[in-house]
Order: sequence, then C-alpha cells, then structure tokens
Amino acid sequence: MNNAASMQQVMNHGFAHYAQTHTLSSQQAKACINISQCRTEVLGGDVLRCQQCEYEQTHYHSCRNRHCPKCQKKASHAWCEAQRKQLIPANYYHLVFTLPHDLNGWAQLHPQELYQMLFQSAWQTLKRFGEDPKRLNGELGMSAILHTWGQNLSQHIHLHCLVPGGAWNRKTQRWHAAKSNYLFPVRALSRCFRGNMISALRQAYEANKLPRIERDFSTTLDKLMQQEWVVFSKAYLQRPDTIINYLGRYTHKIAIDDSRILSENAGMVDFAYKDYREGDRRKHMQLQHDEFIRRFLLHILPSGFMRIRHYGFLANCCRQKKLPQIIEGIEAAPENETSRSKTTRGRKVAPTAPTENLPCYCPKCKTGQLSVIKTIPPKR
Repeated sequence: MNNAASMQQVMNHGFAHYAQTHTLSSQQAKACINISQCRTEVLGGDVLRCQQCEYEQTHYHSCRNRHCPKCQKKASHAWCEAQRKQLIPANYYHLVFTLPHDLNGWAQLHPQELYQMLFQSAWQTLKRFGEDPKRLNGELGMSAILHTWGQNLSQHIHLHCLVPGGAWNRKTQRWHAAKSNYLFPVRALSRCFRGNMISALRQAYEANKLPRIERDFSTTLDKLMQQEWVVFSKAYLQRPDTIINYLGRYTHKIAIDDSRILSENAGMVDFAYKDYREGDRRKHMQLQHDEFIRRFLLHILPSGFMRIRHYGFLANCCRQKKLPQIIEGIEAAPENETSRSKTTRGRKVAPTAPTENLPCYCPKCKTGQLSVIKTIPPKR
C-alpha cells in the first residue's frame, strides 16, 4: 500500500489523460489544476529559518481552491470559530433533505438552478411549519450546507440543516421552544418538501430556465410525485462544543479527503468508504483513474455558488440584531432555567486549532521561532 496516496497524486498521474478524452467545464479544469499544484514550487512560497538553531524549512503556498483536500481543514476551523459567537441556549436539530436520484441527470445539466431550488424548497418547508400557529408560531433559524456526494463518490444530492429548537415570535417577543424530539413530523415535512421542489421545477421549466432538459419533463415529475421523498430528522445534543464540532465536519467537507485514498498505482485508485446499508461497514473500492476523476468532478460546484447559507433569524442581514433579543427572551423564560444550566451557562467551549498559514515554532529544536528569510516567486 502506498501511504503517500492523495488526490494530488491521482491528478498528477491521471488528469492529463482524462482531459484528452473528456470535456471539462472551466471550473472542473481549474479545480484539477489547482489540486495538482497545491503546496508545490509552482505556486511559490517562503523559506523559513529558525532564529535559534538556524534550521531552514520551505513552505509552499496553498491553492485555496474550495475543492482541494489540503486547503479545507483550516477553512473549517476558521468557520467554527466564527459560529461559536452565534450559538443560542437551546436544543439543536439536524435535518437532511435529499433529492431523488431521478434528478441527478438534470443537476448535471443545470447544477446552479437545481441546487438553488433545493435550498429554497427546504427553507420554504421549514418556514411554513415554523410559522404554523398550531406548531411553533414564529420565525425559525436555519444553517444549511449542500452535499452532492455519497461515500463511494456517487451523486447523492442532499442538504444538511442545523436548526435551533424553537421559533421567535416578533409580536410577543417570546421564544417558543420545540417539544418534539424530531422538531416536526418527518412524513409531513417530506411531502411538503416534495411539493415545493416539484413546483419550483415546473416554474423554472416554463420560464425557460432549464433549456437543456428537452424531453420527458412532465413524465418525470409525475413519477416523482408518486414517490416518498427522504427527509431525515433527529434532535441533537445540547452541548455547544458538540454542535460546533459537528457543524465543522460538514461545512467545508469535500467529496473525498486524502485519508480515505489508500493507494494509487498502475492506473487504479483504491479508497475506503462506509456502506450505510450494512451498518456503516467499512469497505474498499477500486476505480480506474478516469472513473475516479469523473466521479470526483461530479461534485465541483458552479463558480461563485454558496454551499453554506443561513436563513430566518440566522440570516446574515439580521442575526446581529435578532440574536441578542432571542437569547434575552430565552433566558427570561422561567421554564428554560433548567435546560439553560445544562447547555451554555457556565460551560467553556474548547477553542479550535490555530489557523495560521505559516508554522511559528521550529520543528527541530522546539523552542526557536521561524521567520521568513526569502520569498520564492511562483513559476509562470
């Protein structure tokens, strides 16, 4: 087994042949080239020297492409650090909205439009249930993260949503806490989500926003209306550090990271995956370079597309104003005194790992500090 196997190695050995035999979008080509050049002399870098033992180390620049396995860990830490300031003292719920695989082909033709509809349909569904006077009778908050892959790199489009367990009623200035372990009935959510998504697809098609879909449009939607769509929901733990760590695993995650690539040689890639249908059993899969790269490129997002979004009282435009009001309302409610003592009051959230781009301390003597003595220009 080759312990040095990585996505970069796969691209270095297999991308040239793949590009000659397949048509790529500009975003796909850019991602592959960035991954192959990440933290190499092509991008330039800095030469560092220890002030104490004069040990020298070369640090090459990263590509910062959001699809690169090497660049996402630090981005995830930074995101978590920002989110810690926005926790409220309430239970959180994890929901997953999944598109049927019948729509995978349409998503490949119109990814921007399909992913946008998925976000909108999921939020419309939760917003409707949250505002229902018979349920929470208020405004929900939601953070949603788009994933397009399964464990074996197949196309599996779904939305991970983290929802604070309650709604804020602006008229009464009161917090209505959720009582159910699943926030809302899953079957009702599924049917409402299905209706919203299919309605959005019909409107987009009639407005000629899906021109590449040429046939069987109505037949496909009629078939999908007869199916049960998958919506998953469960209550999440109350501990803030657990919530943030959970979010961090999903926010900047990519289709596959280097730790799952076991070996790469003779034109084959061997990687590990979990089979959820067999109780999360760990398995191996071998794919040829071309097939492995093809599956990976299914998950390259359109340029500028935001895969992390916030809605309701967590929306970027209003959360700075609304969150203090909501926290004050929760803390003022006497029925929340017990739960508040178990959630955020008196608990210190562990900090994330540092996110500096350059190492600070010498890896040789462990005491001296590294400083830049020379800049390496990128290769043109």
